[in-house]
Amino acid sequence: MKRFERLADLQALVGQEIGLSDWIEVDQRRIDQFAEATGDHQWIHVDPVRAAAGPFKTTIAHGFLTLSLLPEMFASAFEVGDTRMGVNYGLNRVRFPSPVPVGSRLRGSFRLLAHEPLDGGAQLTIEVTMEREGSAKPVCVAESLTRRYL
Repeated sequence: MKRFERLADLQALVGQEIGLSDWIEVDQRRIDQFAEATGDHQWIHVDPVRAAAGPFKTTIAHGFLTLSLLPEMFASAFEVGDTRMGVNYGLNRVRFPSPVPVGSRLRGSFRLLAHEPLDGGAQLTIEVTMEREGSAKPVCVAESLTRRYL
């Protein structure tokens, strides 16, 4: 995990990678729990037998499940010492270039695109590229907007 002492230190890092998360395993239990929480029970996610005969040959994670791993990835990628609070402000762009087969391990790399001062803090625009272990193509690329407060 990278540590930055001050939020202001990030301003000079626009355009650079600021962190790399730990690996997260996406198992069938996580996929099933996400299906329960969201009501998305499509067979490609929750029916291993039917999915084995489908286009991916196994169950795959929901795209929104993949996206929902962002907070866990943020938490292990970097921290800013002088911030008391951070909030998710939204997303500018999200793409899912490749599927996440059950049993995959994912991690995110974080590149700072913008650092905009706010009253009491800053808004950070961060490009997150989620990779699947053993695959050259990312599984998710998203522009995340976070607000950090001192």
